Amino acid sequence: MHNNRRKKHTLRILSMWFVLLFILGGAAFGVTRYRSVKSAVNSSFAPSGIIKQRDVNSELKNKKPISILLMGIDTDSSVKNYQGNTNSMMILTLNPDTQKSTITSIPRDIAVKKINGSNNDKAATISSAYSVNGTRTAITTVEKLLNVPVDFYALVNMGGMSKAINEVGGVDVTPETSFSFGGYTFTKGVKTHMNGNKAMAYVRSHANDDTTRQGRQRQVLTSLVSQSKSISTLFNQDLIDSVTDQVQTDLTFDQMTTLAKNYSSVGKTTTDDSLKGTAAEVNGQSMETVKNSELQRVTDSIRDNLGLEKATTGNIEYVVTSNANY
Repeated sequence: MHNNRRKKHTLRILSMWFVLLFILGGAAFGVTRYRSVKSAVNSSFAPSGIIKQRDVNSELKNKKPISILLMGIDTDSSVKNYQGNTNSMMILTLNPDTQKSTITSIPRDIAVKKINGSNNDKAATISSAYSVNGTRTAITTVEKLLNVPVDFYALVNMGGMSKAINEVGGVDVTPETSFSFGGYTFTKGVKTHMNGNKAMAYVRSHANDDTTRQGRQRQVLTSLVSQSKSISTLFNQDLIDSVTDQVQTDLTFDQMTTLAKNYSSVGKTTTDDSLKGTAAEVNGQSMETVKNSELQRVTDSIRDNLGLEKATTGNIEYVVTSNANY
């Protein structure tokens, strides 16, 4: 149980870092190593296979708010060959008009009535959507759950996080609390240089509470992005390759450079949110059910930052009834 939670938090960091490094930091990479970066990024390109709800190229060109579904996995095999469940799901919205971004987590155990395309007609966790028909099913399930458009996706393997930190020579972080975890000790107020393994221990720890853990994640993320954009690492092909080897996305290199150019200010204000469910036993399996009012709250929040009109939330959530097994 704790291991799954730690993986989820690490996946969250890696997904956020991918977006910041290769989207918001893409312009610098594009200037210094255009050909090598373009080749590396294009190697990660994989269409979702769905008809998008919006004209995404027009949205990018006209600097309109966009959404990206970030999905995290943990595998020793190739990202492109992965066929299992996702370990984490987040919807990232970027609004250049308000200079605001939102990151909304969707718990992996949220129950939906049925996964389209699945041979099983029973309720299932949203994390299993990817295992049915890859990104196509994962994206459409999220869209139907919340009634929000998904413009792009990024599938990220957490295995690249530690290696990427090592490629930039480690990160410098000043802990805000003192604690020990994973064989490492961290002291409040003492600037600490961390290699990949130590940084992983720092962000995976459940010391104190979720708020301080999220703060630690942001510290490592900020330091990593800062290190990655330094002059020396701009020419580090191993760093570029270590990230793109762990990523699959339907964002093209040209779209990423457009994002880097037109959306560089969206990180000034970032809001974290999470769809909140309640633990339940559904068909003999542990899942989380979510109230319609909570779904509507999250739908309103995401659509608001996308500049869209209010709309009724989706209707594929699993609702516990008096006859259900829970």
